[in-house]
Amino acid sequence: MLIDLSHTIEDGLITYKELPAPVVCDYLSRESSKSFYEEGTSFQIAKIEMVANTGTYIDCPFHRFENGKDLSEVALENFAELDGMVIRAPYKDGLAITAKHLAGYDVTGKAVLINTGWDIHWKTDAYFENHPYLTEDAAEYLKDSGAKLVGIDSHNIDNTQGRSRPVHTVLLGAEILIVEHLCNLGQLPADGFAFSAVPPKFKGVGTFPVRAMAKIL
Repeated sequence: MLIDLSHTIEDGLITYKELPAPVVCDYLSRESSKSFYEEGTSFQIAKIEMVANTGTYIDCPFHRFENGKDLSEVALENFAELDGMVIRAPYKDGLAITAKHLAGYDVTGKAVLINTGWDIHWKTDAYFENHPYLTEDAAEYLKDSGAKLVGIDSHNIDNTQGRSRPVHTVLLGAEILIVEHLCNLGQLPADGFAFSAVPPKFKGVGTFPVRAMAKIL
């Protein structure tokens, strides 16, 4: 069974208030295409204009570090069929997720998905403010414990009330991929699933939307 963990990207979607929404429209409409083909045959070619941080997306080292690996340089096995696990950290119990929340979990080689339940606020003003996040010591714990990827169903894996981004720095500095704006993590078991979040193979790009999913084993 596959469980979709991605938000839908559509024209006008706001992922970050300070970033432009995607424009999704026809480059070639079905009606216009009829003039190129025989009767009864038509096609649509879409035109998409957007920033890379749109919808559910993955961060690789180049997003944070000039000399870090970009999307084209990260090996495919780091994006797909990862041994997944979920750590529950409900936002109603507190927004800061520390190393203490993670202690006792074996995260070695795992895609660690932090289920806060914040995705319930997706496409509302509440989503952008006072969201759950990981602390620097949580990121250090995940790095030192050998996590392979870390995802969260929140607006950002870092606390956005300040200007520093220690979690991005620690994780991406260790080549641990980050997936933000996940959803439906409450539908997953604690473990026993394979996680995939595969972006296009872009050169010179450090972030891009993914169709994140879990395959229940």
